Amino acid sequence: MTPVALKAAPSNTGGGKPGKAPRPKRPDFVSTTNACKLCTPLGAMLAFRGVEGAVPFLHGSQGCATYMRRYVISHYREPMDIASSSLGEKQAVYGGGPNLKKGILNVMKKYDPALVGVATTCLTETIGDDVGGYLREFRNEFGDLDLPEIVHVHTPSYSGTHMEGWNAAVRALVDQLAIDKVEPHGKVALLPGFVSPADLRHLRDLVTDFGSDVVILPDLSDPLDGPALEDYTPLPEGGTPLADIRALSGAAAVIECGRSLAMTPTGPSGSSGSAGPATAGRVLHERFGLPLHAVGLPIGLRETDALVAALEAVTGKPLPRRHELERGRFVDALVDGHKYVSGKRAVVYGEADLVIGLVSLLTEIGVHTVLAATGTRGAHLAESIAAVTEGMLPAMPAVIEGADFEEIADTAEGLSPDLLVGNSKGYRYARQWNIPLVRAGFPIHDRFGGHRLLHVGYAGAQALMDRIVNAVIEKTQSDSPVGYCYL
Repeated sequence: MTPVALKAAPSNTGGGKPGKAPRPKRPDFVSTTNACKLCTPLGAMLAFRGVEGAVPFLHGSQGCATYMRRYVISHYREPMDIASSSLGEKQAVYGGGPNLKKGILNVMKKYDPALVGVATTCLTETIGDDVGGYLREFRNEFGDLDLPEIVHVHTPSYSGTHMEGWNAAVRALVDQLAIDKVEPHGKVALLPGFVSPADLRHLRDLVTDFGSDVVILPDLSDPLDGPALEDYTPLPEGGTPLADIRALSGAAAVIECGRSLAMTPTGPSGSSGSAGPATAGRVLHERFGLPLHAVGLPIGLRETDALVAALEAVTGKPLPRRHELERGRFVDALVDGHKYVSGKRAVVYGEADLVIGLVSLLTEIGVHTVLAATGTRGAHLAESIAAVTEGMLPAMPAVIEGADFEEIADTAEGLSPDLLVGNSKGYRYARQWNIPLVRAGFPIHDRFGGHRLLHVGYAGAQALMDRIVNAVIEKTQSDSPVGYCYL
């Protein structure tokens, strides 16, 4: 099968049309004022939580685990246990190996996990702990016990973002567990990226409606959006079964979502330090020869069409009627809603792949993105935006990678935006500029149900468009001296 290729455009890291000179460089500053990103191990913890029976484990100080638990719970409104090796001053000098081993034994006693996902932190990366060596010693010392699977990943916060931690953890799961070639089982291996539980459920429905079973890795839909239970369960139900991860070599094909991932060059492994492919999808493609379909995050019409084309190629079946109708309803909404938002100006920020998809959708509905920003560096944001908006965008937006909110605000104030699109961290500026904030992505701390927002597929495009159009209408109503209740 021929992989679905992502089209790259000329480089434009500084905004403006591709090929133009970049924006003047900002003066250097000592610290980040308000980062447009979260820490690298937080992303890894979330990815590990998407595996059935897994306990995320931070090799570092207790404060890291406490902070991450609080942050994640505020968005998902679900318990999130994160174990820690709880290093202190002594371990910072002599190494954290003994604490790591004791911590895993404690986790085994308390949780009886199927998997322990170990991620490093700034402290352990700075002191140079050999986590892989410690874990080999652990397996030798305690090989007489019924040990869980242990997957480890290097995630120093000072050299990445939560998305890089997420991607490194997903790659480590595949690299360290999908070792053997198994008999073909015909399932589709879907690596969806960091999306909401509602998105994951919708993507599962989409693939199964094509008549194919699917393995989604990781799958947060139940662990972080489960039903109410009478008794607390330390290990929530759901997540990708370990058996399915080990058997990924038997999949019919791999579909990996994320334009920034598709443009990531091959390089050092996140888990072992050896040279190799930089994404989980490429590991499966190169190790087992599985067809790899690299698509963008399926937000909006064009990007969802690309995912559908990949599924049609893998399954040999046309788009199911249910989703064909959803597509048609969204196209009808484009006609109905265009007059309310045409020409409006938006600032979009967040994870790189989310930003790319949101800019694509906004362009389709007639909104001009004037600034697109992400905290990630090397995400090829400008090239991807040019590709997904080709033939639609009147002018390229300003593009900032490695941004903090201070820089976003400095740039946006001169662009007269009509709305912001992104997570809750932009609320301060929406309030300051008296414009709507359409919340999308992670984290959403100041609204209820942020983890149930649908972004992907034709239905997700419809839901996002409705929210954007209504935000613009509500602002117009609020600003009107008389108001109105009929459109």
